[in-house]
Amino acid sequence: QVQLAESGGGLVQSGGSLRLACTGSGRLFTINVMGWYRQAPGKQRELVAHIIKGGSTNYADSVKGRFTISRDNAKNTVYLQMNSLKPEDTAVYYCKFTSITGIEYWGQGTQVTVSE
Repeated sequence: QVQLAESGGGLVQSGGSLRLACTGSGRLFTINVMGWYRQAPGKQRELVAHIIKGGSTNYADSVKGRFTISRDNAKNTVYLQMNSLKPEDTAVYYCKFTSITGIEYWGQGTQVTVSE
């Protein structure tokens, strides 16, 4: 019914950049929060960044100054610009939308691998 399609993952060397995108389709309610999570092997899934409809953002300490989250409400799309990538950024990245009524939507995840 509702799908979140992610793109932009891949393999990059340390210090490089990637831009992730996630677009929602289907019968979406008004989305209040768009966010990115990641899960590395043997680690718990963690919040990377989120952005509220009004533009307020929040970032994990580990990515502050390197990652930037943005959104295009008209396109139901959230982006994650990742710069100065490190091997420890290697993980599966998931996007998440939360509607104003509390409904949550998750993407399938996209692999980001950063080599030394």
